Amino acid sequence: MISFGGVAYPTAVMGALGLIFGALLAFASIKFFVQTDERVSKIREILPGANCGGCGYPGCDGYADGIVSGGAKTSLCAAGGPALARKIADIMGVAGEESVPLRAVLKCRGAEKFSARNAVYEGIADCRSAAVLPGSSPNACPFGCIGLGTCVKVCLFDALSIEDGLAFIDPEKCVGCGACVAACPKSVLSLMPKASKVQVLCNSHWRGPDVKKVCSVGCIGCSLCTKVCPEKAIAMENNLAAIDMAKCTHCGTCVAKCPSKCIGAVFARAEEIAGSYSAEAV
Repeated sequence: MISFGGVAYPTAVMGALGLIFGALLAFASIKFFVQTDERVSKIREILPGANCGGCGYPGCDGYADGIVSGGAKTSLCAAGGPALARKIADIMGVAGEESVPLRAVLKCRGAEKFSARNAVYEGIADCRSAAVLPGSSPNACPFGCIGLGTCVKVCLFDALSIEDGLAFIDPEKCVGCGACVAACPKSVLSLMPKASKVQVLCNSHWRGPDVKKVCSVGCIGCSLCTKVCPEKAIAMENNLAAIDMAKCTHCGTCVAKCPSKCIGAVFARAEEIAGSYSAEAV
C-alpha cells in the first residue's frame, strides 16, 4: 500500500506536474515549430567565423540569417572577400555581386620625429578616453593619430600595431572589416580599395602656417598637387587635398611634387615616406 506521508505526497505532486509541463512543452515544440532554411546553415558553415561585425550584422550567424531572410547582399563579408561572395551567391542561386576589396588606411604620418607632442599622457591607454578631455592627447595636432592603440585592441585579425606613436596597418592581414575605423575617435582611419596605391596621409584641416607649427609632414593646402595632376583627380576640401580614386591612375606625379611629403604609398611607414620620395617609389 502506498503511503502519502512524509515526502511521498510532495514527490508525487512534483512528478505529476513534471509530466504535465513536459507534455505541454512537447506539444508547443510541435505546434510552433519553425522550419529553418537549410541555406542559413550552409552559409554559416563557409563564413570565416570572425564575428567582426564588418558586414553590419551581429556576427556571422546574424549575417547568414540576414542573407536568407533579410535580403542582405552576398558580398558584405570583408574577411571572406570576393571568393566567399561567389560561394554565397551559388548557395542562394543568385548572380554574384560585384565587391571591391578594401583595406584600412591611416591618414596621418605625424610620428614623434615629425610631429610635436604637447603632453605626457598617463591616463587609460585608450584613444577614446584621451580624446574626451581637451589637451589630454599627446599629439599636438588635434586631427592626428593619438597612438594609444584602441584600434589595435578592436582588430580581430592582428593587422594593427603601434609604431613610433602611430597606428601601423599590415596590408597582408587587414581585411577591411572597418572595426578600427569605427573605434577611432579622431576619424583618422578610413577604408579604401586595396588596388589604390597612394593617399593623402594627413587629416588636418588647418591652414598651412598652423599645420607647420605642429607637424612637418602635414598637408599645408598649397594646392600644388591639384595643379600637377594630369587626371584632375585631386581637389582641395577644407584646406586638405583629397584624391578621387575613380580618376586616379597612380602616376605618382602628386607624390613627387608634394612639398610636405604628405602624399605617399598607403602602407608605407613614416620613415619611408620621409626618406624615399619619388614618383618611382609609388
